Amino acid sequence: MIDTHCHLDADEFSTDLSAVHAQARRCGVTHYIIPGVRAAGFARQKEILARLPGTYAAYGIHPLFVAQTGGDDLPALRAMLQHEHPVAVGEIGLDFYLPQADHEQQMDFFVTQLQLAREFDLPVILHSRHAVEASLQTLQRHRVRGGVAHAFNGSRQQADAFIALGFKLGFGGALTHPGSRRIRALAAALPLSAMVLETDAPDIAPVWLQGGRNSPAQLPRIAAELAQLRQMPTDALIAQCDANARAVFPALEKSV
Repeated sequence: MIDTHCHLDADEFSTDLSAVHAQARRCGVTHYIIPGVRAAGFARQKEILARLPGTYAAYGIHPLFVAQTGGDDLPALRAMLQHEHPVAVGEIGLDFYLPQADHEQQMDFFVTQLQLAREFDLPVILHSRHAVEASLQTLQRHRVRGGVAHAFNGSRQQADAFIALGFKLGFGGALTHPGSRRIRALAAALPLSAMVLETDAPDIAPVWLQGGRNSPAQLPRIAAELAQLRQMPTDALIAQCDANARAVFPALEKSV
């Protein structure tokens, strides 16, 4: 299985990363995409890639970290994209959830990183919270080769618009919560060809962890929940979602 979005470089895994990785592999999760969130973390991502088999990096500056960036961060990102052969630019996008968010600064970084994705012909891993429509409009103005709309929580109309732009939609632990009615309805109804599996570990824990630390080892059970929603065999769902991940991340295709 391919976990298309897990932050194995997070502090929550600093003391037992090898054990977390080993447990996930025992559960059948063999490939992991680690999205970057800030330039200061790029070296840690590289270290993990060298240490753990099956790990792949995306590099980007997350919208919640743009306020902390310095003048060297975008050049550092460009260097990583040029020399480190990532699978995508990410995690990038817009997050208007917090009232103090600087929308203009986030938009500037988002557009700049979309331009880098075009320059290096890479897909993007998109973060969009309380900003789905603004993200769509920006992507329609600054076209890239597609990517994944991570933790998708928009409308069916917005989902169709992302699919038309070459995006897959990421589904994970949120769909396991009975109260997540819209996500569950979308997960049941969207074309399976447009979906990929993700955990967002250590975040967005599935319902059975009761808010505890999420990990890639939870992906098979999340997949089983999705298969139940779609009334299909779990193995068939996993095979299609893995094929979708390989299609949207060509650099992963070469290694899976």
